[in-house]
Amino acid sequence: MVENDAPALELRGVQISYPDGFVAVDGADLELASGEILALLGPSGSGKSTLLRGIAGLERVTAGEIRMRGRAIDAVPVHRRNIGMVFQDGQLFPHRSVGRNIAYGLEGEGRSRQEIRDRVEAMLALVGLEGFGGRSVQTLSGGQAQRVALARSLAREPELLLLDEPLSALDRALRERLADELRRILAETGTSAVHVTHDESEAERIADRTMVIREGRLSAR
Repeated sequence: MVENDAPALELRGVQISYPDGFVAVDGADLELASGEILALLGPSGSGKSTLLRGIAGLERVTAGEIRMRGRAIDAVPVHRRNIGMVFQDGQLFPHRSVGRNIAYGLEGEGRSRQEIRDRVEAMLALVGLEGFGGRSVQTLSGGQAQRVALARSLAREPELLLLDEPLSALDRALRERLADELRRILAETGTSAVHVTHDESEAERIADRTMVIREGRLSAR
């Protein structure tokens, strides 16, 4: 039974292991409140990105349970989990304009053209890229590209947003500025989010709370 006031995300003893016996994530427990922004802080190879991919359904969870709003999602296909994801490189579609990148997820939902246009414009305003809809994504700076990737993920109003080191490829000054912008955008939209990073100051700028992952084990900071 789904509980309306249930946490946005719950992990109960989640394990992700591979056929060779390597355990990438070991017994992870986590609870994320609705609208909360959580940072997962850890060095390269600690299992933080693997855990994020497990939540998204891109890695198979070999033990434990993942729940969203009180509903178990372990058997739910990736495309039906209503989870948005932003990667380190943005993964924009190079043959699509900025606006059509943002519209991508909306186009398969049967929305009207006007509704899609309105939503794209709202997302461009949210991320500070008004007037960029017709531009080629290949003309964007790194920071602009990540804003478009964020806008695309938020356009469908996901129940949960997962961010896999989306700022790590940017220079320090830009990373700090976009971290503040990311915090503003997530707070303004009330989006429940898990942000993966190896940068402690970035975690502090963005998140309400930080958890640490080392050698696949998740713990409170």
